[in-house]
Amino acid sequence: MRHLALAFVLFLTSILPLRADSAAITATINQQIEAFQADDFERAFEFASPTIQQIFRTAENFGQMVRQGYPMVWRPAKVRFLELRRISGSLWQRVQVVDQQGQVHVLDYQMINGPDGWRINAVQLLKAPGAAA
Repeated sequence: MRHLALAFVLFLTSILPLRADSAAITATINQQIEAFQADDFERAFEFASPTIQQIFRTAENFGQMVRQGYPMVWRPAKVRFLELRRISGSLWQRVQVVDQQGQVHVLDYQMINGPDGWRINAVQLLKAPGAAA
């Protein structure tokens, strides 16, 4: 019984930090998507990690990449947050996006926490559930 109680406590201590971070992570991604929808790439660029900001150097370059490579995020019809996971020490927020044509896309956002709060460090477009191979 003691081992079961210890296992439960360890489980709770591993999940509680994720729940605490979940609201802030969701807010960060939502705010970036809202900035994209307003074509406010300066603001959207603020939610990118320092590494991403160094890669693209300007909000204009970043905006061009998003418009060309992630149009479903630039102009989503619907956004739904799925699970937040810890993978190899990194937090990944899975997001389902329905584009303007009704196509479902699933993305993974790698999040990092810095002095200015949560920032997006990477976005991976995943194969949507039910998509043909």
